[in-house]
Formats: sequence, structure tokens, C-alpha cells
Amino acid sequence: MKSSSELQSTKPDTTSSGSIIDLALGGMTCSSCAVRIERKLNKVPGVVATVNYATERATISLPEGVTVDDAIEVIKTAGYFAEPVLDLAVSDDIALGVLRRRLVWSAVLSIPVIAMAMIPAFQFPYWQWISLVMATVVVWWGGWPFHRAALINLRHGTTTMDTLVSMGVTAAYVWSLYALIWGGAGDPDMRMAFHLLPMQDMGEAQIYFEVSAGVITFLLLGRYLEGRAKVASGDALRTLMSQGAKEVTIIRDGTEIRLPIAELGVGMEFVVRPGEKIATDGVIRLGTSSVDSSLITGESMPVQVQPGELVTGATVNVDGLITVEATRIGADTQLAQMARLVAAAQSGKAPVQRLADRVSAVFVPIVLVIALVTLSGWLLAGAGANFAFTAAVSVLIIACPCALGLATPTALLVGTGRAARMGIIIKGPQILESTRQVDAMILDKTGTITTGRLSVTDVVPFGGGDRAELLRLAAGVEAGSEHPIGVAVVLAAEEAGTTVPRVTDFRAHGGWGVEGTVDDRVLEIGRPVWLIDQRSVVVSLEATTAIEHAQAEGSTVVAIASEGQLLGFIALSDSIKDSSAEAIAELTAMGIEPMLVTGDNLEVANRVAAQVGITQVFAEVTPQGKVDAVRELQAAGRYVGMAGDGVNDAAALAQADLGIAMGTGTDVAIEASDITIVTGDLRSVVSSLRISQRTLRIIKGNLFWAFAYNVAMIPLAAAGLMNPMLAGAAMAFSSVFVVMNSLRLRR
Repeated sequence: MKSSSELQSTKPDTTSSGSIIDLALGGMTCSSCAVRIERKLNKVPGVVATVNYATERATISLPEGVTVDDAIEVIKTAGYFAEPVLDLAVSDDIALGVLRRRLVWSAVLSIPVIAMAMIPAFQFPYWQWISLVMATVVVWWGGWPFHRAALINLRHGTTTMDTLVSMGVTAAYVWSLYALIWGGAGDPDMRMAFHLLPMQDMGEAQIYFEVSAGVITFLLLGRYLEGRAKVASGDALRTLMSQGAKEVTIIRDGTEIRLPIAELGVGMEFVVRPGEKIATDGVIRLGTSSVDSSLITGESMPVQVQPGELVTGATVNVDGLITVEATRIGADTQLAQMARLVAAAQSGKAPVQRLADRVSAVFVPIVLVIALVTLSGWLLAGAGANFAFTAAVSVLIIACPCALGLATPTALLVGTGRAARMGIIIKGPQILESTRQVDAMILDKTGTITTGRLSVTDVVPFGGGDRAELLRLAAGVEAGSEHPIGVAVVLAAEEAGTTVPRVTDFRAHGGWGVEGTVDDRVLEIGRPVWLIDQRSVVVSLEATTAIEHAQAEGSTVVAIASEGQLLGFIALSDSIKDSSAEAIAELTAMGIEPMLVTGDNLEVANRVAAQVGITQVFAEVTPQGKVDAVRELQAAGRYVGMAGDGVNDAAALAQADLGIAMGTGTDVAIEASDITIVTGDLRSVVSSLRISQRTLRIIKGNLFWAFAYNVAMIPLAAAGLMNPMLAGAAMAFSSVFVVMNSLRLRR
């Protein structure tokens, strides 16, 4: 298989082991093939493999001592081929081109064969021999992929959908050949009436070239449409992978140089002009601008950025000239991480797919038995051999379980791709089941409901201290913290023109505060209650009154102490996101109870909750307290979702039944979550739940159709109420229907 020309690909080291690899597979023609490859791989000790028929990928966990080449060899011995891939969006254009040529020529030759068989007026002398020539090309050239796969599987003692197709088509062809040579159908003036349903009084002069040629053509058409739809369903991932910049303008010795993106390194500075894509993740060093992130996050409005702020690769610089320092490149960028997460989700299997896999694995042998019973039963019932044969062939053709194998992976492919284009990364197919059951959603305050951009509103020193000096000392300690409070304090000091001092012996006390040494002074900064109860800091009545007043006004307060004495406090405020109230109302409308959890004081938490429409609040909690809140709800029988963005949310995100990380937050929070919202918009949490639930509904609808189709059609075929050619058309349509139904998720 070839890589897309827009992507760079390097052949991986195929001697490595003890890792997770992706292989592109070739030669699969149905879901039974995928099940067979998966079983073969999983028989190797220590190997854990998942094979996805829709994406034609195998994701394999290799133990130490087992190499990529070993895995490829196992696949080859099963009758298929594979190659390592780094690109997650390998193009299927070449395979579709070959299939298109087969389809076109088969259709050109089959149409006259079908027309002559169905319309007696077209049956000129020797028409049946012309049909033989054209049908032979269609059956053995057009249908060769089916016959080849059937022979390979037969050699390995297994059966697949191709076995049914090959046997049905070959049987129809061989019977027709027999009828031509020995059954009287070869008479130059032979005429044959077409019957929509098989007739019990048909003689041996009946030929079925139109069946063998028509079935192959219908199946090729179905497979081509299916392939086109599968390519369309993977467009989101291909689009995601192709969004990165191809070249970058770097600054070297004060001179701008245009280079391929591959030559960009961490720490290098590059220039982005208006209208250009930002080459990679980085931090702005010079200039201000607006950045359009719609290609990645789905956000329609550009966001203002300035020096010190982070920008994401593949976003578009709208209107200003900026200089950016690269902080992440290549596979470490947010775009690459998104693509990996999406690909991992698309290559996995939802729990409901396991049933389909088990059914597919035993379905073909059962169908062969049903076909044999149909043939024998009609012969014993006194029906003609021609009628009994026709019914058996119809069973073989109508029963192919293609739709069953495509039901889940195609919907998963489209649903996760659609979510990715909306800035929502669903980490695995099993997450879909979780979203359906959530009835309580715990929302972190800072960075989730609020903007997370705290700003210092007041600096209050005690004991005659200096405001500027208190802010300088606090900024020195907070420089070691990633918390929004720490970022706000440092930014306030820098904006005041203060040089932030260096901190040593820095320690963070999860959710409570931080401490460190600045200018040879040990400073403690954090919640007032922590300093009083845990650090034995003395707080006067005057200080207590001032702190309580600031909190009553809705400010977040951090106190600064040294050697047991309170030096003062800093008040900060945070604004609520414009979309939070709307998102929370939508959650409530979905039957999900929203709850607020925060380490902030109760006054601030209640004020925020009241503004957005939340009634239940968990305030002044530590990271462990957030975990306890989740467990408390779970113990009460609730199925709990949790949305947060900070390090202090990671444990609760992992504990929750469904963890949702706001992508504007930290890597550890994103790692602990099940769903990542690339944008910070809380409405995307609602969207993630809706698209997950809709994908699950499509999957279940597909599976119902696939099961119902086979359950309904096989008895009809066995009862002699199905023309083999129409059976082929119906079978092809069932696969196309499942894929097209999945494509509805693109809307």
C-alpha cells in the first residue's frame, strides 16, 4: 500500500520488539478475514492484537522477543500480507483504481449476458455460447479476488464470505456448462424464459451464466461503493494529518531562512506572517495577533494572542506578524497527538462488536450446512435438481455476513472522525458505552466553568509591609507552579515591572499551596485555612476579617506566610466562560445532573454555581477530596462523568466512569481522561456526549439491520423464493446500506 503523497513516511525498524505497532493489511475481503488474522496473531504468546476490517489495520502489542517481522510472517502464513505504517492515513486510491477497472469490465460484459437471459427477444442463435464466453471472463477474471481468497482460506482449513461467493458462483457456472454440453442447452435455437423466482418444473436445459456474472458484478459494485464510503469515512483523519505546515521561516543569525518543516527543532524561533499556518506548537516571543484554530478545535472565532502565550501548530495566524519559539515538534505536537488518539480509537473495537465477531467466525460453516440441507431437502421432497440447486446457490450468496462485519467499525470510523473535526478526541470505542450511562457530571471550576485566566485584583500586606515586595516574593515562589493562581501572580509581578526572583527548595502541597525559598526566606503560599491548620501560621482578627471580606466579594484568596507569621494575602478573580451557563442547561436537559467541584472557598464556589445554574457544590476540596466526591456519588449508584483541566483533576478524572479533559489544561489531565476537548468551551462536553451516543445508536442500528437481513433472507432463499442473481444484489446492497448509514454521522 502506498502512502499519501502529502505525508512523509519512513519505514520503521522492523527488528524492534516490546512495543505497540500498526500494520496496514492487504488481502482482506470480509470481516471473517479480520477475525482470522486476529486469532492467528493472538495465538503467539504475549501478543495482543486487534484487527479492524473497516480501516484495514492491525494494532499489535508485541512482547519482548517478538519482532514486527515475526508478526508480518504470521499474517502471511494466514494468507494475507502486511506492512508497517507510520502514516495513519494511508491512501486507498490505488486499491480502489484496480477495483474500479474490474467492476467496469465486469459490468460491460455482464449486462449483455443478463439482458439475453432475461429477454427472450435477445436470444439469437448461439446466444448461450456468447454468454459462456463473456461470463467466463467475468467469473474467473472479475471474480478472481473472491476465488483467490477462498482457495487461500481452504488451504488453511477455514471458510470466509469469499468461500460462499466462490462456491455459489462456481456452482452456477459449472451447472450452466453442464447444461450446455450435456443438458441440451447448447442447441443453437434454444430459448429460455426468465423467472423472477425459481420454478420447480425447470428442466436441465436451464443455464445460469447471468447469475454467475451478475452476482460477481453486483458484489464488485458493492465492494467499490463500500471502499469509496470507507475512504470518505476516514477523511477526518486524513484532513487532520494534512493540516500541518510544510515549510517554516526560521531566524538564524538575525536572518530569515525558509526551510522544510522537518528541519525545525525545539528552541528555534520562526516567523509567522498573516495568513500563514503556525508551523508547530510554541510560545509567542514577539508580536500580537489573532489565531484561527477552527481547523483543529472547530472554534469559528479567532483568539487574540500576545507574547508569552502558547500557540498550536497548524492553526492560522490571521492578522499580525509574530515570532514563535518552538516548544514541541513532530510526533510531540498537539496535532500529532490528536491524530494518534483518533487512529487508536478507530482501530479499536466497541464491546458490541465482540458479538458480531463471534457470529462471523461461525457463520460461514453454518451457512454451508444450511445450503447442503436445502439441496438435500428439496431433492428428497421431489423437486427437480435444477430447482434444488438454485435454492442452495441462493442460500450461499444471500448469507454473506459482510454487513455484520462493517456495522461497528464504519460507524466508529465516521463518528470519531467527525468528533475530531469538532475538536473532540474520543480515546477508544469502549468510551461510547460509558457516555450512554452518565447521569451525574462533576465540573471543575477553574479552567472548566471559568476561563482559568485568573488576574490579581488586590495585594494586601500586613504589619506595615510593602505591596510590591509582597508581590515580588509571592511571584518568586509561584514561578515554580503550573497552577492558574501561580501563573496569575507571576504575570502580575512582571506587568508591574518586577524582576521575579529565583526559587529553591520548591514544593507543591497538592491542592493546598506551595512553599519555597526566595532571598534566603522560606515562604509558604496557599489557602488561609491550610496555613492556619497545617502550618501553624498565626492570623490576627484584623487579617481574618480582611480575608473573609475579600472572599465574600467572590475573590480567590491566597495568603503568604514566613516563619509562622502572616505577611499578607493576594486576591484574584476569574471570569465565567460565556458558554458555561448554556452548556450546563443542556446537560440538565439531557438528564445529567451538573455539579461544581473546586478547591476554592465556599463563597466563591456558591457565587459561580448560582451564575451558571448549578445547585450541588463541593468546595474547599483537595485533589483527594475530588476523588472522594466521585467515589461518594458512585457508591450512591450514580454513573459519574468528570470534566477538568489541571494536575489536581487527574486522579478524579481517572476515578470517574467517564473522564473529560479540557484540552487547554495539562498533559497529565489529558492522559488520565477518556475524552479530550481540544477547545476550552464547555459546550463541547455536551457535544462529545451527543456524538458518542449518536455513534452508539448508529452502531446498534447497523447491527440490527445486519442480523435482521440474514435472519429474514436465508429462510426465503432456502424456501426457493429467491433468485440467485437478486440474492447477490441484495447482499451487496446490505453492505452498502450499513456504510451509508454510518456516513450519516458526518452531518
